[in-house]
Amino acid sequence: MSYLLSRGVAEIAVKKDLEKKLRSGKKLRIKFGIDPTGDLLHLGHAVVLLKLKEFQDAGHSVIFLIGDFTARIGDPSGRNKQRPSLSDEQINKNMKSYLEQARAVLDTKNIEVRYNSEWYAHMDLADLIRISARASVTQILHRAEFKDRMKRGDEISVPEILYPILQGYDSVVLRSDVELGGTDQTFNLLMGRQMQERYGQQPQDILMVPILEGLDGKEKMSKTLNNYISLTTAADDMYGKIMSIPDTLIWKYFEYLTRVDEKELQTMSRQIKAHTLNPRDAKAALAREIVSFLHSPHDAQNAELQFIKVFQHKGVPDEMPVLMVPQKNMPLIEILIAAKLIASKAEGRRVIEQGGVAIDGIPVTDHNTVIALSEKGTLIKKGKRSFVKAFWSRQEK
Repeated sequence: MSYLLSRGVAEIAVKKDLEKKLRSGKKLRIKFGIDPTGDLLHLGHAVVLLKLKEFQDAGHSVIFLIGDFTARIGDPSGRNKQRPSLSDEQINKNMKSYLEQARAVLDTKNIEVRYNSEWYAHMDLADLIRISARASVTQILHRAEFKDRMKRGDEISVPEILYPILQGYDSVVLRSDVELGGTDQTFNLLMGRQMQERYGQQPQDILMVPILEGLDGKEKMSKTLNNYISLTTAADDMYGKIMSIPDTLIWKYFEYLTRVDEKELQTMSRQIKAHTLNPRDAKAALAREIVSFLHSPHDAQNAELQFIKVFQHKGVPDEMPVLMVPQKNMPLIEILIAAKLIASKAEGRRVIEQGGVAIDGIPVTDHNTVIALSEKGTLIKKGKRSFVKAFWSRQEK
């Protein structure tokens, strides 16, 4: 039990109550809710998914709640402006993607998957008024995001005020005993306790996990900031990206994303301080652990071998994407776009001028460069980890 309530945990409300529930031997209902507002899950999401797995492995019932209805409103947590609304088509697409990606961590065959449209889609205005009467607008407007926006004179929409009420009511419908979420969700999670109390239920306990910083070592891992590692990232790329994190994040990533024994972590930390262990080697151990968990030990071993070959021995990976080009002479920027190594010509100009592109091992800094391709192939490298082999595909007339 101590392991459940300590490793990778930021805060618990109310800890003594949750300890009592766990000691009772009762099979608890563990709720985790997520709105399908994006198309991927990343290592930041894996922190809470790993904690869910621990509850699942301990024999408790995991409820994976997809907020397909509340996604239409948008969670205001951590937002200084209102979220744009999503189409039903995009929400449905994201929902399927979330479940597929969650399988990397959870045994999704043995979880209760629910959608809050099950109850909200069939409610009328009278139902909504009755639910809203259980909460206070004054209380909601005191949340940090709203207070900051009111100070700036920015608008707060009525649906945004309703959002935490609806999330709280989800806990009433599901009769959850425990809800998991990040520390950025504190207000919404506590609203679940309040709503359950006002509906005469025993209030759920809250277990909050810490927020994981992204590859920059500063900001919360986020697709918007492009500092993320998605759960679907290929093993080689995942290994390489983990090796690129700042040394200051090594121990956080070990604690939040692995279950390596704490004594072993303490030993490694002492060795680094005594200069008997290179931080790079600790990072390599971290990369092996995460890739092994999300892919397989075999994939982790191969990814490490590729990393050593490409980055330590300055070699070329054994496998890389291939691009067949129907014209012999093609601008470098267009090749980079066709190979999906850049998103736009503006990005291409910037990367090339900064020396981030090499052709057959030779750096190129002129963004107007035109490549004379051959049937034998031209090796193009962007940054440290991205390679493509471009071939001229002769078109027969």
